[in-house]
Amino acid sequence: MAKDTTGRLHVTVRSGGKRKLSSKLWLERQLNDPYVAQARREGFRSRAAYKLIEIDDKYHLLKGGMTVVDLGAAPGGWSQIAAKRVGADSGKGRVIAIDLLEMPELAGVTFAQLDFMDQDAPEKLMAMLDGRADVVMSDMAANTTGHRKTDQLRIVGLVEAAAWFARGVLKPGGSFLAKTFQSGADAELLAQLKRDFATVRHVKPSASRQDSSERYMLATGFRGG
Repeated sequence: MAKDTTGRLHVTVRSGGKRKLSSKLWLERQLNDPYVAQARREGFRSRAAYKLIEIDDKYHLLKGGMTVVDLGAAPGGWSQIAAKRVGADSGKGRVIAIDLLEMPELAGVTFAQLDFMDQDAPEKLMAMLDGRADVVMSDMAANTTGHRKTDQLRIVGLVEAAAWFARGVLKPGGSFLAKTFQSGADAELLAQLKRDFATVRHVKPSASRQDSSERYMLATGFRGG
């Protein structure tokens, strides 16, 4: 172990055996990520919790008694924060969450293991919701192929599907938050969101890795009825 430029100890993972270089780099990044360590200390399911905390602290999306839909919820970092801030963990608000992967139970969160891109998933999710939502948020990410243009289109496709769902379930004045990546492929989506919402902006919380093109699209003030 050596110290990095901030004085923290830096863990280096040895190559060897069946471990691929990509796996080695991912593990090394996780071991040296201060947000990963902080999430572990504070009992959060993932480092992503800090992204939502920062966005909500600045834009005040989550309020007591609200109903929130969390798409791509596992392992549960965003659902944890949402449940606490809307009071779902004490029976005041609601958090409805889905993911392709399993997610251990969380207080105040109703979860279903579903692939959001399945044809019948939105209908099942609407049945779980049984009403309208104040916030729809998505931290979904598409599996990457390594081909930049293909990956960008897959990511935009996920956000478009989430935005379509949000338009169908949000209350007037509601908010939509979704992970995207910096590219020119989302121009049409951005234009549609600007028609549907009073304010649309891109945000990059400090918990997002600075070497990543990851950012979040935040649309507030839903105009629909």
